Amino acid sequence: MKIECTRFRVQEGKTDKVNEWLAFLNEHMEEVLVTLEGEKMYIETIFREFINGHEYLYWYSVQGEDGQAVEESKHWVDIKHLDYWEECIDTSYRAVELQTEVVMIPNRVINSMK
Repeated sequence: MKIECTRFRVQEGKTDKVNEWLAFLNEHMEEVLVTLEGEKMYIETIFREFINGHEYLYWYSVQGEDGQAVEESKHWVDIKHLDYWEECIDTSYRAVELQTEVVMIPNRVINSMK
């Protein structure tokens, strides 16, 4: 199982597009959840933060081994999601992988993810 939390910076002037992106994901949640199956993605959550005039998105995920990468998906929701990503994420900013220190998941939950 892979547990990650990563911070990405949003490009300047893209707040409205990020609003649209997050609304898109929420409005198409049924289709989004279908795509998570192939990725073996058990939990995926996006957080948003503004620090010193910069906007950041954080991806928190709990994923099984050997899942399909989102970039390999042919599903229309993933294609649109990646289009938003390319338009909004600042690739000049090196993503920050937060260090996992403690994992608190009951065994019954872990067993249901296998």
